[in-house]
Amino acid sequence: MSLAIVTGGSRGLGFENARALKAAGHTVVLVAKDEVRLKESAAKLSCDYRVVDLADIDAARATFSEMLASFGTPQILILAHGVMSEKMSKTLKTTNEEWRRVMAINLDSVFTAVNTFGPSMAEARNGRIIIYSACLGRMSGPGNAGGLVPYRVSKTGVNALVRNIAHETGHGSRGLLVDAVCPNHTRTDMGGPDAPLSVEEGADTAFWLATRSFDPATDKTGLLWEERSVIDW
Repeated sequence: MSLAIVTGGSRGLGFENARALKAAGHTVVLVAKDEVRLKESAAKLSCDYRVVDLADIDAARATFSEMLASFGTPQILILAHGVMSEKMSKTLKTTNEEWRRVMAINLDSVFTAVNTFGPSMAEARNGRIIIYSACLGRMSGPGNAGGLVPYRVSKTGVNALVRNIAHETGHGSRGLLVDAVCPNHTRTDMGGPDAPLSVEEGADTAFWLATRSFDPATDKTGLLWEERSVIDW
């Protein structure tokens, strides 16, 4: 069975991806900050878990390194954790504290996870890395206008990171796939109860990317996906 590690796995999109992967026969390990909720979610799936505050990238690296030593190289890494920035956090009004809070969780810890697990996944020539981004991080779309600047810029950074990793690893020709996914407005704690998409709908593309067949001669990786289709950066 394949090993799948899912951050943000205690709830929302992360938990739904973990549930689907577990149902498909994968061994799943959850990562999240809320210990009480994480224990409950892990119990529901009968899987292992690790508690860590991903805003602390030193703690994140230590936890990820321990997981690599304990569980071995994952074949699937889904990074579904993230936070929204304050509503009125425009560029000229955002504080240092708010900027660092959002960047640490949405971008720095993503780098740390990929930097820790990615080398052994690349060496194994068998891996799927899927990172939750957002359509607000698109340079060609609505992602460069309005408030929520730390959130928007952090997700733009995720998109750029995905593109760089894919280039560095041969765009799938060496067995490692890396992609970003826009789940759209989903009924999660962040999206709210009135969002148009269910959690199952929002998580579908990430699960598909984690389990799809891939032919490097015809298929693509290193891109931003929405509803199983590539969208412009």
